[in-house]
Amino acid sequence: MEGTMLLLGLLLALPVLLIKLVHKYFQAASPSQPGKPPLRLPPGPRQLPVIGSLHHLLASRHGGLLHRAMRELSGRHGPVMLLRLGAVPTLVVSSAEAAREVLKTHDAAFASRHLTPTLDVLTIGGRDILFSPYGELWRQIRRICVLELFSARRVQSFRRIREEEAARLFRSVADSCAAAGGGSAVVDIGELVCRAMTDTVVRSAVGGRCARRDEFLRELHRAVVLTSGFNFTDLYPSSRLVRRLSRALRETEQCNRNVRDIMGEIIREQLQNADGGQDEEDNLLAVLLRLQRDGDDDAQCPLTTDVISTVVLEIFAAGSETSSTTLEWALSELTRNPRAMRRAQAEVREAFRGQQRLAEADTAKLRYLPLVVKETLRLHVPVPFLLPRECREACRVMGYDVPRGTKVLVNAWAIARDAAYWDDPESFRPERFEGTGGVDFRGVDFEFIPFGAGRRMCPGMALGLVNMEVALAGLLYHFDWTLPDGDGDGDGKVLDMSEAFGITVKRKSKLVLRATPRVPCSY
Repeated sequence: MEGTMLLLGLLLALPVLLIKLVHKYFQAASPSQPGKPPLRLPPGPRQLPVIGSLHHLLASRHGGLLHRAMRELSGRHGPVMLLRLGAVPTLVVSSAEAAREVLKTHDAAFASRHLTPTLDVLTIGGRDILFSPYGELWRQIRRICVLELFSARRVQSFRRIREEEAARLFRSVADSCAAAGGGSAVVDIGELVCRAMTDTVVRSAVGGRCARRDEFLRELHRAVVLTSGFNFTDLYPSSRLVRRLSRALRETEQCNRNVRDIMGEIIREQLQNADGGQDEEDNLLAVLLRLQRDGDDDAQCPLTTDVISTVVLEIFAAGSETSSTTLEWALSELTRNPRAMRRAQAEVREAFRGQQRLAEADTAKLRYLPLVVKETLRLHVPVPFLLPRECREACRVMGYDVPRGTKVLVNAWAIARDAAYWDDPESFRPERFEGTGGVDFRGVDFEFIPFGAGRRMCPGMALGLVNMEVALAGLLYHFDWTLPDGDGDGDGKVLDMSEAFGITVKRKSKLVLRATPRVPCSY
């Protein structure tokens, strides 16, 4: 097990490393200055020299599922909990009230990102959307996101791409059924959904499917794994010895070179297309290159090619991963809950009666399906810990002192399953969101923040949501979905819902279901 190996490696570290880290540990554990009253630090489990709180997570019954392990620890130590992950002091927030203080009351104090050594490599020092330090570059990129990349007009401009990729998805399922003799067929729908969402994001981002697509996505996936924050380099960022010996850092540097090489090819092709007179507004990369060419007299930070590459890489990684993960969980939950499946299918089949093909505009008629998506986002927050923030200036959260430089993790997954805010929180009940006074996920209701809140809220939320709508509606409209070896009339609890370790909470195994054609599709 990876966690066990990590613990053994830590315990067998070189003596010189142990001495240095113990010294730094006790320095950091006493942040109060002489003559000042001691800080009232948040509670937390017992810490050990060198490894800090890691042993509590590695010994958890939840294995490598850190969002579950940290919820369990927070249940014992409180919704504001201080851990030390290796040498990194880490505040874990697990209640809506505490999240409000971090993301709203003290938003400016927590507006910067915690940049690990591996993330520093992949983002070229945080020159991007997601991990840029709070400052002028972040403000400039954020302004570009709001006005150019993810505006309502821009999101709408990619409607044709979304419809075409959804149609390819439906044809793939229909072809599998036809190959099985025209009846039902067992389909790896998880893999098909992943391809559809990935191709949608790739085409929206760079205008084409990318000749080295598979290699590119493989490297991006590797980058996500490497930057999870649980390797020696990220746990002991100030140790030069660890950096020198770190395999993860070397792999990250190689991964970065590979993805930058592919991005370079994509950018050169984009520039050639622009010189040839092709429409330069049909993808996000083209928009960024146009902004770079035209310049901005008010901008203090130039929009360099490195910045553009990093922004596009993040759109690839975040957009495709979160959309496909959410869509796969939605189908999983509907399959496990036949009553919800029947209601969702009845709605789409009534709304689109007589149609053999769907258009994105048709989904505006639906009322229950958006609730299915919301409930899926509640139970299966794509990124269980909001991207880590860092305390820029000392402040107090829920009456506790948070020293400057502390890493901050908001456990949005735990908050969304907290019985203090939700009735029957572990159950899939889309109806809980019915009514005009329902909780929403746009950063105001802190018990439901899958996209974050405050200054660093996800700027691509609208694009991510709309990418899923027509695909989910069409899959439910054209096909019935059941377990591969059953008729689906039972309670569905035999479906494996195990989660995989990672920055995103994906299914441990791809979703495989039996598809039965019900409404002919003509795409």
